Amino acid sequence: MMMMILRKYRFALLMLSMTFLGLQNTNAQNSLVAILDSATIDSQLDQIQQRTRIYNDFRAIREDIFLKMKGNVLDTLNGTKLEILHLNSIVSERNFQIETVNTDLARTKIERDEAIKNKDSLSFVGIQTNKGLYNTIMWFIVLGLATFATFMFILFKRSHVITTQVKNELETIQTDFEEHRKNSREKYEKLVVTHHTEIMKLRKN
Repeated sequence: MMMMILRKYRFALLMLSMTFLGLQNTNAQNSLVAILDSATIDSQLDQIQQRTRIYNDFRAIREDIFLKMKGNVLDTLNGTKLEILHLNSIVSERNFQIETVNTDLARTKIERDEAIKNKDSLSFVGIQTNKGLYNTIMWFIVLGLATFATFMFILFKRSHVITTQVKNELETIQTDFEEHRKNSREKYEKLVVTHHTEIMKLRKN
């Protein structure tokens, strides 16, 4: 009889404890609903772990809290997916900008190399020539022209000297010729006079 009373007493205590724990779990889960509206997923999971109890390896969670938690997780996943899509769009845009910059950089490098090449070369008779070679050719041309001009100046001076000498000789010859012609004429006139005198003498005799 005593054993029956003890069993009933224990059963009553057990039921009372379970009821008390259930009430505590219910109150805890009631305050959990407000937390689920603002906390992060990690915080929500921590709160659920702290405010719920485990019975026979199963965690007792109210249906409305489970649905709320499920909605929050799905919203977070959807938001994360949208954020990923946005970030992928930004990455694609940045990759396009980087590709554009690389293309511009390559074109600029080509233009720079071309400018350096043009700076170090000149067009000579329609042919791109290195500036050093061009300067060498031009100096050879200048020296050649200077040598030719010097040679022509020497020839001119020599020709001028020869011309002067020939002119002087010609003037001397002309002077000598005029002198000779004058002497010859005087001799001829004297001879004519002498001849005429002799003729006149012969006629008188």
